[in-house]
Parts: sequence; structure tokens; C-alpha cells
Amino acid sequence: MTTQTDPLILGIESTCDETGVALVRGGTLLADRTATSMDEYARYGGIIPEIASRAHLESFLPTMEAALAEAGVELNEVDAVAVAAGPGLVGSLTVGICAGKALASALGVPIYGVNHVLGHLAVDELVDGPMPEKFIGLVVSGGHSNLLLVNDLATDVVELGGTLDDAAGEAFDKVGRLLGLPYPGGPHVDRLSQEGDREAIRFPRGLAAGKDKERYKYDFSFSGLKTAVSRYLKALEVEGTEPNAADICAGFSEAVNDSLTAKAVRACLDHDCDTIVVGGGFSANSRLRQLLTERAEAAGITVRMPPLRFCTDNGAQIAAMGSQLARAGVAPSSWEFSPDSQMSLEHMSMP
Repeated sequence: MTTQTDPLILGIESTCDETGVALVRGGTLLADRTATSMDEYARYGGIIPEIASRAHLESFLPTMEAALAEAGVELNEVDAVAVAAGPGLVGSLTVGICAGKALASALGVPIYGVNHVLGHLAVDELVDGPMPEKFIGLVVSGGHSNLLLVNDLATDVVELGGTLDDAAGEAFDKVGRLLGLPYPGGPHVDRLSQEGDREAIRFPRGLAAGKDKERYKYDFSFSGLKTAVSRYLKALEVEGTEPNAADICAGFSEAVNDSLTAKAVRACLDHDCDTIVVGGGFSANSRLRQLLTERAEAAGITVRMPPLRFCTDNGAQIAAMGSQLARAGVAPSSWEFSPDSQMSLEHMSMP
């Protein structure tokens, strides 16, 4: 429940190609504005860090002013600033952190350097209400595929497992490239997969057999799956057979989402949790949302997934994470903190 005594948090997101600014009070979102430089990378086939950093510099002030106007508040009403400290691109993170420190210093308010990845889970409070006391977090994006045991999002997060190579979103983009689809390939692979036959081609599930099944029971591996798709395409080329892109995408998508959903449900059952909270850009994937809902329902587990607007990077997730920390009484970050491009998922904020 949100009250006027809850601190007003201004959140800043700048980990990659989105510049996000949002205002949150308690568990209520007052404004969320995002500017993206994604269109600038299509000709390169991937993010160019220097371009991303410059785009953040150009976009930050207009984005912040739009968020303040949307919320109907003045900058001097802000009680604390939260900024993504990592993981992410160092240059992009630096722009956001410098902006956050300048604002906090000028306003005389504390600053929280928060974990961007955990923010993908924290944003769910703005949609579905207070977070469960204990839950499994499934974070899936272009850079992360991780299972987390969350005892308290502000103070106690345990990483159960993650990808040993490619993340789910990264694998989708690479398969999109193999098929000659536009950048970023992930959404196109997802769209084509809905038109194909999921049973036509069975691609391998990583870490799903023999000793690997128990040794890596909460870990993922998608690099071999991507290679299997590549070899399948090369075999068709040798045969002179035209590939059925829809069936390939459907079989590939099923392999990825089979692994993600099966291990998420298993983690829930193993750790006596009744809720899975999903976050990250890949949580927009249609088959993930469908299959996880089906499997969780069969196991008596509740699934909380963000609406599509909160799947990609946004300021709301950072403000929500800052609100979690402030309300839990966690000490703000020191003024000396720097970007941490490899920030551990068990670190909620910078000291």
C-alpha cells in the first residue's frame, strides 16, 4: 500500500540503448518515459557502445523533463535518486550514474546505485502489488538467463543458476541472423515460431540428460542449440532443400522455452515457493509466457509476468528497485561508487 509518507524515487536507466526516467512513490508508478537508440544499430547488426553513450547524453534531460511533467511533480520534491549501477555497458552506465549523482548532490538527497537485473523483478510490484515474501525469480534477456531464490528483494537474493554460455535472448538474435532476419532477430524468430510446427524439428535441450541434468539442474546452455540450428541449415544447403523458416523457429523456440520453464518450475518446487516472478526483455516471448503459465498452473504455482511495456529496459524498474531499498531501510550508496558491468545478481545495490 502506498502512502504520501513513502519516499518519492526518481529512477534512471542507462545500461544499454534505452534512456529511461521514472518516478515511483511506494509501489505506485507516477511516470515512466523512455527514449531508445535501437534504430541506430540496425545497419551494424548489434549495439555500438559509443553510439549508445552519446544517445544517453542527448536524451537524458528531455526524458527526465517529460517524466516530471507526466507525474506532475517538481524536481525538488524528489526524496531519493536511484540509478542503474550494473550490469551493463560501462560507458552507458557512466552517463546515468554521473547524471544521478549530479541530481542527488544538487537536491541534497541520497542516491542508490541499484542492480539493473533485479529491477526487472522489482517492476512487477507496480503492476501486481506487493512482492511475495519468498519467490523464484526468472530473469531472461539478451544478456541474462538466471534463476534466483528471492527471500527479500531488498536484502536477500540467492542465485541458483544461470546460463553457461548464450542467454536466451542472445541465442534468439543469433538464430535470427542465421536465417537472415532483420536486427534484432529475436522478435522476428518469435513471430515466425507462431506460424510453424513445434513438433516438426526437435532440437536438443542443453544440460537435460545424464549427469548434467542433476549437476546443472538450475543452469542453462543455449550455445549448442544455436549450433544445432546452424548445422541443420548447412545440411539443407548441401541437399539443395529450401529451409522452412517457420518450422525451424518453432522447433528452436520450443527447445529454449522448454528448458527455461521446466527449470523454473523445478526451482519453485525444490525451494517450497508458490510464485515465479519473470522479468527481462525475453519475457515478452509469446511461447515462454504460454508454456510457463501452463506448467506452473499444473504444479499449483502462480506466475507474475510484466506487461510488454515493462519487458524491455525502463526507468520504472530502477525506481521500483530504489523504492524497495529505501522502504526496507537499506543504507544509500556512497558517493564514490562506480559502474560495475558484471554486478553480481546477489548484490542488490552498491555500498
